[in-house]
Amino acid sequence: MTTYELLSEPIRKYIRDKRWDSFRPIQEAAIQRITSTDNNYILISRTASGKTEAAFLPILSKVNFKESGVKVLYISPLIALINDQFLRIEQLCNYLDISVTKWHGEASKSKKEQLLKNPNGILLITPESIEAMFCNKPHNVVQLFSLLEYIVIDEIHNFLGSDRGLQLQSLIHRLQQKSSKKVSVVGLSATVSDANQYVELKSFFGNPDHTKVIRDTTPKPINADFRYFDSNSTELPLDLLKDLYKETRDCKALVFPNARGRVEEVAVKLKKISDKVGGHQNYFSHHSAVDKETREYVEFFAKNTNQQNFTISCTSTLELGIDIGNVDKVVQIDATHSIASLIQRIGRSGRRVGKDSNLVLYSTDSWSFLQSLASWLLYQENFIEPVFISDKPYDVLLHQILSIVKSSSGIEIEKLYLQVSNNPAFLKISKNEVLSLINHLIGLDFLEKIGNEIILGIDAEPLVNSKDFYSLFKTDTFLKVVNSGNKIGELPLSPQLIVNENVFLSARIWKIIDVDFKSKKVEVIPTNDGKKPLFFGNSADVASKIREKMFEVLTSKTDYDFIDENSRFALFELQKEFSFLKIENLKKQRPVLIKEKSKIFYTFSSSKVNRTISFLLTLNKIENRIDESSSSIELINESFSVDDFTNILKNIEKKEIEKQLQMLLAFEKGQEMLDFSKWAIYLPLEMQIDLIKTKYFDFNEVKNFGETNMFVKYK
Repeated sequence: MTTYELLSEPIRKYIRDKRWDSFRPIQEAAIQRITSTDNNYILISRTASGKTEAAFLPILSKVNFKESGVKVLYISPLIALINDQFLRIEQLCNYLDISVTKWHGEASKSKKEQLLKNPNGILLITPESIEAMFCNKPHNVVQLFSLLEYIVIDEIHNFLGSDRGLQLQSLIHRLQQKSSKKVSVVGLSATVSDANQYVELKSFFGNPDHTKVIRDTTPKPINADFRYFDSNSTELPLDLLKDLYKETRDCKALVFPNARGRVEEVAVKLKKISDKVGGHQNYFSHHSAVDKETREYVEFFAKNTNQQNFTISCTSTLELGIDIGNVDKVVQIDATHSIASLIQRIGRSGRRVGKDSNLVLYSTDSWSFLQSLASWLLYQENFIEPVFISDKPYDVLLHQILSIVKSSSGIEIEKLYLQVSNNPAFLKISKNEVLSLINHLIGLDFLEKIGNEIILGIDAEPLVNSKDFYSLFKTDTFLKVVNSGNKIGELPLSPQLIVNENVFLSARIWKIIDVDFKSKKVEVIPTNDGKKPLFFGNSADVASKIREKMFEVLTSKTDYDFIDENSRFALFELQKEFSFLKIENLKKQRPVLIKEKSKIFYTFSSSKVNRTISFLLTLNKIENRIDESSSSIELINESFSVDDFTNILKNIEKKEIEKQLQMLLAFEKGQEMLDFSKWAIYLPLEMQIDLIKTKYFDFNEVKNFGETNMFVKYK
């Protein structure tokens, strides 16, 4: 039987009406397998390769939607992606007379109520809305999902290795327990290429033996172009902006800087250049702080314009699969923090069949260029950062315990333990640890024990009843920005928000005329007074493999013919600085630059390793500072020797580290180490220390680093 014949007649009609000549490789493989088994599947294929249809064509052909209840649950990391996919899935479902419903904070209330009265069809939702449903409408969870058969997780890589991902893993298990049918899960991803990650992906679904990976390895031609413009300023060089304007003026382009402030700077300044030379007006900014209606207009414009060119300067909000039509070119300004992110961004261009992807990578300093080059080389080697999944996510467990108790309105301790101990997210946490955490929460008045049962405690109620409870990720505090009563967007709470300062927002420059911190509102007016606007930036951790590749490039004599002359000169200058090192083993040796009053250790390792080394040095009363751009640690103590440094790394005593962390956590400054987690502040001290050691630091890797790395000195 052909793949086409495996599909139901309504789906075959949809395909005929779309005039498809053939299926994409991922669709061909997925249809064959999903229609014939009830396994879980992970579909891995590049962006715009038809993964959504690969999942839904066989599922819609297989499931009996005449039965009551929601049959398919689609989970997305973004509301915008749900809104985008809703139209796509609804068009497909019209052929089968299946209803499709959106369920999130911005979705129609009447549509939700209609679904509750008559549960059916397909539901599109975020993890946070599932959490809210468990907490506030536990009876509706059973009503909606008691006959659930499929869960489809879009952009699954976006969840892996995060607290939000562990929350989703827990919620999937809880949903599966509510259904009387076997619930199969299909995950969609564009950025998993390392077979070693398949084990972690399969474990995510809780049933590794019945989870299969289908991967389309069809390569996509990519034209990459490196440009270098040195900058000693916080603003982008004018020559770079002029070059960027020429590069993007006659096409449809996405520009990815690495911070919201930079996004706005690009949009504003490109528009100014275009105005001067009589170019088009279609320059936009797109990030989470831009007003929702403005973002949706930008998406609509990009998707529906055929003749007009445009340039959208954006953050990761357009990195995922939101459909904005055909993009001719993607531009990256300075290095991405991860190769996974680079892959997503590359995939935004060349989506039309037969079209190459076009990528331009700008750099504004030599180390950023080196990181961009290293990332590109690793991308060509099909490397993607391994996902770190915590064995003992105590903070997520705490959150889920409160959620389960809230949804049950009282539960026996043993039943609560059984619920969490069978949950794939918490399999490595022992019974004693679970019971210890429950007793700790009772001691905090987060839980209250009544006989054999526990209920929500008085001090937990304000937290659990808040909308902020449903999400596991931490968000900045934002102030609404308005002009004459019209909302422009949002800006993060910052001491920089001062009256008469200028800010970039929504591709314009505004002057702050009033800041009301109590009502969280900033009043602005348009301005062109020439005053430099405030710059809001951000940073992210970088993996060891990227740093190691940077070191390899530094010590290599390879001529990279795809970089421009400025890039080649910047690389030559860096290589010259390290050229007289006697490096015989790139894995085991690292350089030390000896200056008059300091020593600089180039670790060429991950952000976590650098952070851990810096912490250990501080404990030994050695003043130091990290330069993440060059992956180096400067020791501001001329009497400190290389041997001293090596001994500190080798002699990491577990008890001493825990003692020092315990002392630090007693102070407010030490509590800042817990900022990576939303719920860690409520954990027992020993669990806080364990989380810090595994999520914030990496003592095991640093100990290995100290034992295997010799330091080669140079002046």
